[in-house]
Amino acid sequence: MPRVDVLIVSLGGTAGLREADAELAASLRRAGALVEIARVGRARELRTFAAIEFAWAVNARRATMRAVADLSPRAVIYSTTTAALLGPVSGAIRFDAPAAGNRPGRHGIWQRPVEARRFKAAPLLLPWSEGGLAEAPVPHADAVIVPMPVEPSGPAGERDIAAMTYGANPDKKGLDTVLEAWSVESREGEELIVAGLDEAAGAPWLARAREAARAVFARHGVTPPWDGGEISAPGGGSVRFAGLIPRDEYRALLRRTRVFLSAPRREDYGIAQLEALADGCVLVTTNAPGPYVALPIARGLDNRLVGPRLAIRAALDAPKPDYATRAATALAPFTRAAVDRVVAEQLLPRLMP
Repeated sequence: MPRVDVLIVSLGGTAGLREADAELAASLRRAGALVEIARVGRARELRTFAAIEFAWAVNARRATMRAVADLSPRAVIYSTTTAALLGPVSGAIRFDAPAAGNRPGRHGIWQRPVEARRFKAAPLLLPWSEGGLAEAPVPHADAVIVPMPVEPSGPAGERDIAAMTYGANPDKKGLDTVLEAWSVESREGEELIVAGLDEAAGAPWLARAREAARAVFARHGVTPPWDGGEISAPGGGSVRFAGLIPRDEYRALLRRTRVFLSAPRREDYGIAQLEALADGCVLVTTNAPGPYVALPIARGLDNRLVGPRLAIRAALDAPKPDYATRAATALAPFTRAAVDRVVAEQLLPRLMP
């Protein structure tokens, strides 16, 4: 087999990470590099984040050793900090957020000190964003920021869906906050689609959210619509749990959606929010901590829709008419063409001097 220019060690624990690795490989190939991806076997579920990530790191080490022996790459990119923690050879480290930022306390008890050593010794760091780099332990290696690209998925259709949210990993995504706000503020005929979570898994979240919303209605002496009250009262909108749906179907739903709701407890990047903006949705979000790249974009587009509470009615009733046009301009640095320039002009010469 011919010598490989770049080997990407792909942890691929989520669909988003797998897509990010595929995008980076495609960009490197467009720049003229011969690229292979070593896919890491899934680790079994254990009791703690620290144990799970140790299992992933062991699997990544094994996958790297096999791929290096078979392919003799000129350069290695470890995709995610976890993939690099036990890496058997030196390599660049690509990450959306470091363990120093998203693994506090016992969740990162061994990952953080190992990460600090790896970040210092690596030939290059490849954070997805400036915010991700800002959370990295110092001192660290030089860095080239390579965003995860985002593009419109197709022509916009009729905006017949009031709102969408992404509910996989519902606690991290703040699904309780989204559902409570929707239970209070929505109107009859408005539908919220929750992608990434099926009805069986979503029903307890909706029940808890409505219990919290019931207290809000009680303070105003109003019976919630879903308790048999006046259907035109606030909170009359419906919720549909769509489950895990194919990527093309998910993006097609975004093209039909007016408002995308997001209330993460922490956001390491926010590709779902960027995709929603790319497909013409108005983004309503809370002020989540973390290297949340869509947050400053959302503030610049309409600061009314960013805050401690989800401003659902402002987005549905009084959206700014030029919102989608300005969003497209704000997303220009995240297009494939823009990322390709970074890869060709900055990343590849540093990987293979």
